[in-house]
Amino acid sequence: MTEIANIKDYGYKDTRRLRKALKIIAYVLVALTIVLIYASTIMIALQSFNSSVNTQQFGGFTFKWYLEMFKERTLRNAIFNTLIVSLVSVSLSTILGTLIAIGIFSLSKKSKQIMILLNNIPLLNADMVTGISLMLVFSLLLPVFPYLFGPTTMILAHLFFTLPYVILSVLPKLKEIDKNLIDAALDLGVKPFRAIKKVIIPAISSSIFSGALLAFTVSVDDFVISYYTTGNGFDNLSIWIYSSIGRRSLTPSVYAFSTLLLIVTLMLIITSRFLMNRGKSK
Repeated sequence: MTEIANIKDYGYKDTRRLRKALKIIAYVLVALTIVLIYASTIMIALQSFNSSVNTQQFGGFTFKWYLEMFKERTLRNAIFNTLIVSLVSVSLSTILGTLIAIGIFSLSKKSKQIMILLNNIPLLNADMVTGISLMLVFSLLLPVFPYLFGPTTMILAHLFFTLPYVILSVLPKLKEIDKNLIDAALDLGVKPFRAIKKVIIPAISSSIFSGALLAFTVSVDDFVISYYTTGNGFDNLSIWIYSSIGRRSLTPSVYAFSTLLLIVTLMLIITSRFLMNRGKSK
């Protein structure tokens, strides 16, 4: 009598339970990762509506901290200083970064690789090293500019480390556009700068906006480099929070401002994605 061969005799193993278990583990890991990433942000948002100053207990739902955000003078000054430094440095880095990226794109392949490598060094360098280095450089100018340290040095420092982000955001978009656009514009009698303004910049506007947004988010919450390059009592929000924690005088209005800043950033990100998707669809 002939025996019927079983599929298991050929080495087959039923892995359906194993695949199901791995799928469950994958979902758990994804959920855990999301919790670890956004738990602190959610906690800050909840504390911004907490009527109690004690973060360990919830005293009730309130908008008080949003209304009192600008009543405390030191906090108000820190917020204004943060926004001024970020907006000025990001505006400068966006303009200069876009022009530098266009210049790098026009170089030969070898020169382009060298410039990109030099551009990446500030990104890979430790913030502490960057902050101390800039502080030493600015210190050399003190005999000529005795009141240099303050908003000027902080803006220059933020310009230094936000500029590479704009360049790296614009360069990939330049590779997508037609290389003959500039040549065609020049052949039609348009001057080089006007060709860049009217032809190239509109074609890469979405990447410029993305680079500016990335530079803003990096600038607005910087602490280490700002700490080493500030002076004359000029504090941004991160330095003010650091000082307030030491004095144990941190007000919940900081949580309210952080939540508002998060909402604005999310709106800018959504706008950036919309502009990029619209640019790809054209």
